[in-house]
Amino acid sequence: MASRLVLGVTFVLDLIAFALAVAAEQRRSTSKIQKDGNSSYCVYDSDIATGLGVGAFLFLLTSQALLMIVSRCLCCGKALRPSGSRSWAIALFITSWVFFFIAEACLLAGSVRNAYHTKYRTKFSTEKLSCETLRKGIFGAGAAFVVFTGIVSEFYYASYSKANDAEAHYARDNGVRMQNL
Repeated sequence: MASRLVLGVTFVLDLIAFALAVAAEQRRSTSKIQKDGNSSYCVYDSDIATGLGVGAFLFLLTSQALLMIVSRCLCCGKALRPSGSRSWAIALFITSWVFFFIAEACLLAGSVRNAYHTKYRTKFSTEKLSCETLRKGIFGAGAAFVVFTGIVSEFYYASYSKANDAEAHYARDNGVRMQNL
């Protein structure tokens, strides 16, 4: 049986990561062009979204690490019993890691890109000044994949636990008996 404590802690960590990712999407940096005499430069508002994105990244990483440590990453420890639960555990394990990498890439790329601020001025120039900011939806995509990762990871752990605790089908008769002729 899957540990309710592990499932609960994982759920809370994933929920916090989701909330931080949504908050990061809402608090992305914005910029405006400030004129100072003959020159122009970019002025950015607060950079809180970078910290929120990194926080979501770390909470999701902790959640995934917890499940992989508890389940011994599916590859270490005793072999799972052949069953449908083992097949589901393997499929969900792979899917969980794919969703995890996509979520982490979105959160990390969003945090790095949000922290990047152009810091140049234009003097007596006719070309338009570009104050680059993070595109809308990067942290949102990360938040969506945090949810997908959380759901698939919890199903993975439940399937893993069921396959790990299952009785062997061959417990009574496990071979050919040789009798005296």
